[in-house]
Amino acid sequence: MRFKPKPLKSDVKFECKFCLDCCRGRFIYLTLHDIKNIMRRGYDPQDFILLTAEEGKIRFVLAYREWDLGCVFHDPETGKCKIHDYNPLICQIYPFMVSYKPLGIEGEEPFEYNGEKLWLYYDESCPGIGEGKEVITREEVAELGVRFHKEFEKTDLEGLNSLLNGENNGT
Repeated sequence: MRFKPKPLKSDVKFECKFCLDCCRGRFIYLTLHDIKNIMRRGYDPQDFILLTAEEGKIRFVLAYREWDLGCVFHDPETGKCKIHDYNPLICQIYPFMVSYKPLGIEGEEPFEYNGEKLWLYYDESCPGIGEGKEVITREEVAELGVRFHKEFEKTDLEGLNSLLNGENNGT
């Protein structure tokens, strides 16, 4: 299922329902920090990294199973993630999204975070929005989004080669 953005105008309750939609049928982007974190737990990058090209840049995404397009770390029977305790930043953000420009959706408004103007959204198709006891704040969403953006921008093939050769720390 595709991300259906709706403006995040206030803090919101969220509880994962393990519906599997976020882990199937979409690219799950990786940063060098994510890759290093997963490798540190004994996983071989050849088993979990795919490359894609976007806007003239090589990007890294989590590998997926061909039979259901599910993430290789996702257990389709239990709905649980094998790497949940150290999952990629993009997974920590979902079902939320941070943009540095408006998407043109009715009701969107900028959110000021550390002097930056951001637009925050949530996936209206996610069944966990508005559920449970945990409240996710807009500040938390913004912080993760800004962190992801900064790490993603410095993630490139040269950095991956250095990481694989043990030459940098991936952060």
